[in-house]
Amino acid sequence: MIGSFRDMFKIPELRARIGFTVALLIVYRVGGHILLPGVNQAVIQQFFEQQAGNMFKMYDMFAGGNLSRASIFALGIMPYISASIIMQIATAVVPYFEKLQKEGDQGRKRIDQLTRYGTVFLGLIQSAGISRSLPALLGQDAITMNPNGFMLLSMLTLTAGTIFVMWLGEQITERGIGNGISLIITIGIIARYPQDVSNTVQKLSIPGSDFGYAHLAALLVITVAMVAGIIAITTGQRRIPVQYARRMVGRKAYGGQQTHIPLKVNTSGVMPIIFAQSLMMFPSMVAQLFPGTTLADTIMRWSTPTSPVYVITYSLMIVGFSYFYTAIVFNPVDLADNMKRYGGFIPGIKPGKKTAEYIDRVLTRITLPGGIYLAFIAIIPAFLAQWLNAPIAWQLGGTGLLIVVGVVLDTMQKIESHLVMRSYEGFMQSGRVRGRR
Repeated sequence: MIGSFRDMFKIPELRARIGFTVALLIVYRVGGHILLPGVNQAVIQQFFEQQAGNMFKMYDMFAGGNLSRASIFALGIMPYISASIIMQIATAVVPYFEKLQKEGDQGRKRIDQLTRYGTVFLGLIQSAGISRSLPALLGQDAITMNPNGFMLLSMLTLTAGTIFVMWLGEQITERGIGNGISLIITIGIIARYPQDVSNTVQKLSIPGSDFGYAHLAALLVITVAMVAGIIAITTGQRRIPVQYARRMVGRKAYGGQQTHIPLKVNTSGVMPIIFAQSLMMFPSMVAQLFPGTTLADTIMRWSTPTSPVYVITYSLMIVGFSYFYTAIVFNPVDLADNMKRYGGFIPGIKPGKKTAEYIDRVLTRITLPGGIYLAFIAIIPAFLAQWLNAPIAWQLGGTGLLIVVGVVLDTMQKIESHLVMRSYEGFMQSGRVRGRR
């Protein structure tokens, strides 16, 4: 492991990519401490300290604490993720967008452009909701300027902050290492660990506290078990054996080897949770535009992470997005056609259509337990925080931990691919170079 970390910095391209990624993540963290003009930060922080198990706490976790700090990045990257979800659904059901997706680079560029426009639109709506909800929820002391002027300034500032964060994520994906959007969310979650650990430890020293050493031991045991489960689900595979027929080209024989198709139990990674979470947050953000109304109060009550409506809807959306995202990133028909073209076949299965149907059937079966586990992980934080009364439970309780572990594993695999490609030993046992034996 130590040798692999040392080898990372021996490759100039990989060293430059890692340095670029770290630099942009530092820019994001520094920008997260620039306050939104016209807000009373003390009032907002006091409000978030009193929150537990509601949508504000969950949104603040995805925003990396920027919402509770009332920074210019308070919206985080969630408007961009929501716009991406809408565009991905549109490419599956709207013929125009489906045609754009099949036009190659030009079509993808057009879809990316429309996604950015959607990000601006959603950012304006959500920033308007935040600016109107602050005085309604916290009183006029939450802002230090005229409400109308504050609303306009907040819409411009927060939307611009979201666009800048989106640009940072795209730059990291293109010129850095790993998925930029996922890394930005992850670094925001990790940055809160020290403060939450400190607050949790301080609760132990308070006489008569509702958080004791038994709660701490339970939290550690649950965290270790969840990390082990997340790694098992993330790296779990269903390997389908594939045989390539031997064929003669001139005097040389090609093919004849045996290999396998690694179908991951969790093909979609953390994206179903991020997609579902962004959609679940949107109604509550819109409801804040109309504070005090019966409909807004009902939506906010249903948006509480411990409410039955929220738990059922959230879980079903995660399972649904698991299938949806898997169908986007994995096409059994194309895989079966490529296998048939190069003389590959699954033993006992006819090449072509039957092979595609078999792969699709296997993928459908293994995606269900993966989606159910993701849903279980996602709904744990609110109940864990409520039961253990520990600030760190929000980060170690499920969604945050799943994102951190999943993104770290994904980034390590991308770094490992650079190392193995240049004949270095990777981080994991499967990354060792075997062809030189």
